[in-house]
Amino acid sequence: MSAQLPDIKTNFAEWYNEVIYQTELIDMSPTRGCFVFRPYGFAIWENIQKELDKKIKGLGAQNAYFPLLIPDSFLRKEQKHIEGFSPELAVVTHGGGKELEEKLVVRPTSETIIYHMFARWITSWRDLPLKVNQWANVVRWEMRTRPFVRSLEFLWQEGHTAHATHQEALDMTLAALNVYKDIYENLLAVPVIPGQKTPHERFAGAERTYTIESLMQDGKALQMCTSHLLDHSFPASFDIAFQATDGTQQVPYCTSWGFTTRSIGGLIMMHGDQTGLVMPPRIAPIQAVIVPIFKTDEERALVCEEADKIQKELQTHGFSVTVDNDASRTPGAKFYHWEMRGVPVRIELGPRDLQNDQVVFVNRIEQDKAKKKTFIKKELVATMLKTLLDAIHDTMFQAASARMKANWFQADNLADFGKTMADTGGLFQTGWCGDEACELKAKEYQGSIRCVYPEKKHATCFVCGKPSPSDVLVAKAY
Repeated sequence: MSAQLPDIKTNFAEWYNEVIYQTELIDMSPTRGCFVFRPYGFAIWENIQKELDKKIKGLGAQNAYFPLLIPDSFLRKEQKHIEGFSPELAVVTHGGGKELEEKLVVRPTSETIIYHMFARWITSWRDLPLKVNQWANVVRWEMRTRPFVRSLEFLWQEGHTAHATHQEALDMTLAALNVYKDIYENLLAVPVIPGQKTPHERFAGAERTYTIESLMQDGKALQMCTSHLLDHSFPASFDIAFQATDGTQQVPYCTSWGFTTRSIGGLIMMHGDQTGLVMPPRIAPIQAVIVPIFKTDEERALVCEEADKIQKELQTHGFSVTVDNDASRTPGAKFYHWEMRGVPVRIELGPRDLQNDQVVFVNRIEQDKAKKKTFIKKELVATMLKTLLDAIHDTMFQAASARMKANWFQADNLADFGKTMADTGGLFQTGWCGDEACELKAKEYQGSIRCVYPEKKHATCFVCGKPSPSDVLVAKAY
């Protein structure tokens, strides 16, 4: 049996670190800041990837792959881009035992190499829109790392598109953001907040950066993913041009957008409890575990045979189900093992259940132990499992939404809400004049503007008191 977890309410950071290692999602690697995805953790990413890939292709993008190593000169073609990424770059200077004539950068993102290729592929308006997506890894030399949330190397998808008009590119940027929102809410049961980043927080080389933010259980915000409408100068720097329908040479408008393995850290911090992980049913590597219960060898043979039959039936209906027939562990130890791993439903099966032609469903998220068990007739197992998994997803989303709402505050002055933000966290909706100097004042309380929020409730800036053209959300963040 695993060691007891730290208190999630008083020591959230230690709880997080313990739960991801004890549940075998991840392990340390010998490379500082890099982590090994163990099969259970990687299965979560595979399930997210499978669903997200369908939606990306639904946007008209096709999957491709571009080199990991990028010539240093490529990054220097767009000044804002290189300035934004230079502290985070990993650079290869030697290869084959010799110093390279040109240094190669391990990709922090792929705009530069992709737009070099776009310049070869785009010559006419007929070539537009061009939409590609890449599933890959990237390296950003982070000084302080946290598994899933921030690491030197992480996995993601990055979409890149080119369009004839600014409006088409903007529509694409927002369409990608909506796909991400749908994945978070309808797959991961994570409530999110779409908004636009301030100029200070924009992606290096973007005209606009749109973000999806959420609030974790410890009161800190987490940037979940971003979508960028790039500056028109970016494709121009890579000599991308096309002949328009009127015969003129024009530069296309480009977008880029990415969704990373940070999403796994987000769902852990959003849904976990004192027992351990709580897996959203629609991406859970194991949606249900069947635990045979027996005392004698004869009972074991009968119950395990029936458990195998139920597993195969559920698998034919598309469920991910495993059977724990390990005779070396007690039922209680098995229950604890699978609850810590967040498996949404436990199916218990004993001799009495065989006699009654039934199984027992146990709901992972039901905290009242006396009400957790539900007796299900064997012929209804598949139907009732689908119903229960959907109900668990809805309950998880509603609980997370209610928690976010309870920690979302209206505020006017940084001096009034700053200490609360620093001490206990939360989202603070307030006004902002648009001045970067006022924006940076939030750092004095460990906070930052997470996004410009479309709803307007505040007339003046949270720092200087000048008129505010729009509201912003301010919070501590990972």
